[in-house]
Formats: sequence, C-alpha cells, structure tokens
Amino acid sequence: MFGRNGDNERREPVLSASSAYGELRLSPEDRPTAMVRKSGGGSSRKSGSSSASRESGRSASGRGRGPKRRGLLSRLFYWTFVLGIWAVVGVAGLIFYEAGQLPPIQNLAIPDRPPTIIIQAADGRTIATRGEMRGSAVPLRSLPPYVPQAFVAIEDRRFYSHFGLDPLGLGRALFVNVTSGRLREGGSTLTQQLAKNLFLTQERTLSRKIQELILSIWLETKYSKNELLELYVNRVYFGAGAWGIEAAAQRYFNKPARQLTLAEAAMIAGLVKSPSSLAPTRNLEAAQQRAAVVLDAMVDARFISPEMEQAALAKPATVAKNNSSDVAGYVADWVADQLKTILPSIEHDVIVQTTLDMSLQAVADKALKDALARNGKKLGVEQGALVVMDTDGGVRALVGGRSYEESQYNRAVTARRQPGSSFKPFVYLTAMERGLTPETIREDAPVQIKGWKPENFSRDYRGPVDLKTAISLSLNTVAVRLALEVGPGEVVKTAQRLGITSKLEPNASIALGTSEVSVLEMADAYAPFANGGYGVAAHVIQQVKDSGSGKLLYTAPSPNRGMVMAPPHVSMMNRMLQQVVLTGTAKRADLPGWPVAGKTGTSQDYRDAWFIGYTGRLITAVWLGNDDSSPTRKASGAGVPVEVWSQVMKAAHKDMPPVQLPGAGMEQPQIAPSNLPPGDVPEEPVVTGGPQAQRKPATIDNWLLDKLFGG
Repeated sequence: MFGRNGDNERREPVLSASSAYGELRLSPEDRPTAMVRKSGGGSSRKSGSSSASRESGRSASGRGRGPKRRGLLSRLFYWTFVLGIWAVVGVAGLIFYEAGQLPPIQNLAIPDRPPTIIIQAADGRTIATRGEMRGSAVPLRSLPPYVPQAFVAIEDRRFYSHFGLDPLGLGRALFVNVTSGRLREGGSTLTQQLAKNLFLTQERTLSRKIQELILSIWLETKYSKNELLELYVNRVYFGAGAWGIEAAAQRYFNKPARQLTLAEAAMIAGLVKSPSSLAPTRNLEAAQQRAAVVLDAMVDARFISPEMEQAALAKPATVAKNNSSDVAGYVADWVADQLKTILPSIEHDVIVQTTLDMSLQAVADKALKDALARNGKKLGVEQGALVVMDTDGGVRALVGGRSYEESQYNRAVTARRQPGSSFKPFVYLTAMERGLTPETIREDAPVQIKGWKPENFSRDYRGPVDLKTAISLSLNTVAVRLALEVGPGEVVKTAQRLGITSKLEPNASIALGTSEVSVLEMADAYAPFANGGYGVAAHVIQQVKDSGSGKLLYTAPSPNRGMVMAPPHVSMMNRMLQQVVLTGTAKRADLPGWPVAGKTGTSQDYRDAWFIGYTGRLITAVWLGNDDSSPTRKASGAGVPVEVWSQVMKAAHKDMPPVQLPGAGMEQPQIAPSNLPPGDVPEEPVVTGGPQAQRKPATIDNWLLDKLFGG
C-alpha cells in the first residue's frame, strides 16, 4: 500500500506538468519504458497504471480546450482595440477635414439679420413689410417666461445641461427612427439648429452635419445658454414668410411678441417642426393640435402646471384678422418681386414708396369681395381681379383675388386669360390706321373661315352697319371681317405697340380675344386711349431708399414710352368706345358727370367676363372667372364687371373735376343710362359728311406729314 501510494505521489507531478503546459507528450518508443518504470512489474500494477493513464489522458484533453478559448478572446479583444483606435483616428481626421472647410473659428461672427423691406403707399403710410426676416430682435428678458420655455420643452429638453450635442436625445431619436422604419424624430439640439440657420445650408449630408456639430460646440463656448436661446427665437423660420418670434407674433396674431399668451406661444413654438405645412394661416387645425403637444411637453418639463395647460387648451390660439395684409397683400408681393430686379442686392433695410392709394385700394378690395359674395354662387364665379391705373401708368389699386389670406396667387398680374371682345379696340384701331373711320360701313352677316363660323352674341345679323355701331354692340362678324381685312399679324403688332406683352397668335380668331393676356396688361394697353395716345409702362414703385441713412437707391424712370397712337385715331377710338357706354354693351356703367369709354368682353362658354373702362384720369380693368377656367353660369362682361367698375370709379373720382376724353369733346353730356330702358338711350348721330369725310386716310405717316408740312 505504501509503495502504491508512493507510486501515485510520484506520478502526480507528471500529470500536473502535462495539464499545465499542454505540450508534454510521450512518443511511441518511450511509452513502454515509462509504463514499466512506473508500474514496477506485475499485472495488477499494469492494469492500474493503464486505467490511471486513460483517466489522465481524458483529464489532459479536457483541460486543453480552456487555453484555446482564452486565446480566441485575446485575439478578438486585440483586433477590436486596434480597429477602435483606427476608427477614432478616422473620425478625428474627418472632423479636422470638415473643420478645415469652415472659415477660421475666430473669424466667424453672428451674421446680421436679412434686410427688411418696408412698403409704403403714395402718402407715406406703411402698408406691408416683406423680406426674409420681418421682425426686429426681441431680448429674451422682454418675453413672458413661458415663451422661451415652450421652445426648450418641445425642441431640446436638456438644453441647459448639454454642451451643444445631446447624446441621450440623439440616441432616443435613433432608436425611434430605427424601430419605426422611418424618420420620425431628429436629434438636433437648439444649438445645432441655430448653427445651421446662421452659417450653413439646409442640405442633409454627413459633411454638413459634422460642420454643424463643430459650430455648435464653438457657439456653446462663445455664448451663454440664454444668449443662444435669444438668438434662436429671433432667427428661426415660422412659416408664411415670418422669420423670428416678433415677425411670427405680428403675422399670426397681429401683436408684439411681448404680448403673446401661453396658447399663442405654444403654437409658435410648435411651428419649428414644419413651418410651411403647420402655418396657422394654411392649416389652423394642425397648428392647434401641434400646440397641444407643446403644452403637454411643458407640463412634463414642469414649466407650467396642468391647470395652466387646461386653460390654454380651453381657448386655443387663432389667427388674427390682419386687414392691412389682406387688402394690400397682392400689391406687396408684386412690389417684392419687382424689387429683386430693380435692386438684386439689398444690404440694409429699405423703404419702398409706391403709387398705391390705400383708400382706393380698400374700396376696390371691398367692391370685388361684395360682388363675389352677392353674385358668385348664382353665376358660378369664384374669383376676380382688378387694376386701377392713372394715365401715366401708375397703379393706384390692385386686387389679385377675392382673399389674399385664402390664396396668394395674383390673378391681376400673373394669371393669363382670354379677354374676349375687350380685345376688339386693337382690331378697330388697326383699321382706323389704314384709312377707315367710325362711319365706315361693313356687313354684319354670317362668315365662314375654314369651317369656323363666328356668331354674334344675339345670334342675329343687322346687315350693313357703321363701325361705331358694330363695336358698340360688339358684333363678332364685323370684327372678324376687319381682322382679315387688315391682317391678323397687323392686329398683333398694334396690341403690342400699345402695351400687350403676352404672346398673341396672329389668326382670324384674334379679333375675338382668343389669345390670353393679364388684367394688368389690358389696363396698360388702354392707357393710350385715355391719355391722348402716349404709351406708358405700368408701374407701382416710385422710389427706394435706405431706411437708415435715407440714401436714395432708386427712382422710377419716366413711364412715357412716347406716342403710340396718332391724335386723329385717338379721337376716333374714343368716340366709338364712348358709344359702348352710352348705348352699347356697357350702358350700365354709372359715373355721373364724367365722359366714360370702354369695352366689355366675354370669352367662349362664358369662362371670362371683362370690362375695361376709362376716363381722362383713370383706367380700371375688371375680370371675373374661375381659376380652373371652368365655364360660369353665363356671367358676361356687361353684368357684374361693370357694376364693380362703377363702384370703384365713383370712389376714385370723388371730388375730382370732370375732364373730357382726348379728342372726343364734351358735346354729348354723360347720363346714367342704367336707369333708362334701352330704347330711351339716345344714340350719337351718324356723321357722313364734313371735314372728316374729305380727309386723306388717317394713317400715322399721313398725320405726321400733315403736322410737318401743313397737309
């Protein structure tokens, strides 16, 4: 027993060595000798030794797997560490590279706010403000505490604790976006948003994001948290053209930011997420829903109590009615567009003085609104536009639609519509310039041109009529015959000479106004009839000056384009167009005491209804129709457009002494024919003899020869 135990004790170190190093192995030649040496002879010892050897082999084999695992983990840790170092080096290199693309940090400064455009009426009264940022900067301490708190609660809850980057917020946003499968939340802090708004573009790229992070950290080191928050609320975009908290408060609630209620502050703070789609002027319900989310966030952040939240929810913010913006909105937008061409680079706030008469503008806006409210549904008319212009081309009033708040599309300047018979004066003028007179006779009878059969509005024909009667009654067949007689191309040239700038098709149907034009163009092209033959350029900007220094930056050039119509032809056209108002299609026009001329127009299928009328002082063009060019319920130019025109022109001519139309004389007093039956309206007698009948053809060339050489 002792010897056996001794043998066991001697074998133990051998097994331990093999187990510890795992490389100790016996070669086949050595194995028998070792067995004999260990056993000392005898079968039982051999048997015991063999059993112990097998047990020892299994033990050694089992213990050999542990070091392999540890070796694999060691290598994995090593390469992870190496790759991590290289990743840090790569990110650092990328950051340094992007930092190198920025201007030197020490040279970066908060840029000045974009310039503001102050638009004034002719009398100096401010009517609108435009520009990328309309509101002045408001100190944070001047705002109610809940205003900045609303921004912090909804945009960056940990604003006062992070260093420009919020890892927790970024991780949360990443988790939400990954689990939802779409971009639902952003992880940008208020400082990052400010850096983007001040120094960077809006593009979504990795490069821009890294630069944003660099600038955010720089801003955090340079400014205090309150200074950053003050910059943010005064620079962020809130939709509807409003940049900054003051602009948003004025735009949506018609009050300064210092007077915002809790509900209003929550609505404005909620707009940052999607200012264009959530703007309350566009989608009030969505803006109110977003404001409720902001209020809930403020309660969670313990900025307000639940009772304050309930009080704000009980009386949600609504958009204030801004009468000035609605009345002059179309003009202000038009001015801002023109200013981009006049002064492409504006560095400081500017004041733009216009030709607008705000009193007349208010009357024109109300007249159109009332007419559409009263007759729109009955006639199937949804929109309208009008322009009032003086004889020098200065726009005194312009309305681009029934409501600027509902639609900012300017139907007076931008829209192109068929003018119908209101285009006929250009046909008749072309004929006058080729020797015809108002007394010239032409046949009112059916006419066919390559399968096209133009018909009169009344569907009947009068036979031989003079041109004065033909235009007064708006006979289509006579106008088409005249257009073919003088040539459609010549009619196009005449219209363009007087002021039409839209493309016109030189075909037979041009006589019936089938080419599309704008309301502003038609008023501009009628101006030579009212001013004695001088072409003008329609304009609304008189001058522009720097609001700080008062330096004059722009003065409107003379709008006079020179004479575009000879005085004899002015006289003829005014006699004929005056008859339209006295006995023709526009006899419902009502402007007592004033000689008036003009022309109605109704396009095919009653899609457009026009009246362009004028005195020796003003020209007013009125259009009614639908944006989609759908037919109306027989709305004609002789109806509502004439009524709107009369209401506007009465207000415009109040306290003005009457003047005669150029060349038309005042031998025929103006009456109010709308109060008389059609048969009681006196017709101007047809003059067949006299000096006019003996004159040579009244072309521009002959008129010039008469003036130069005495005829």
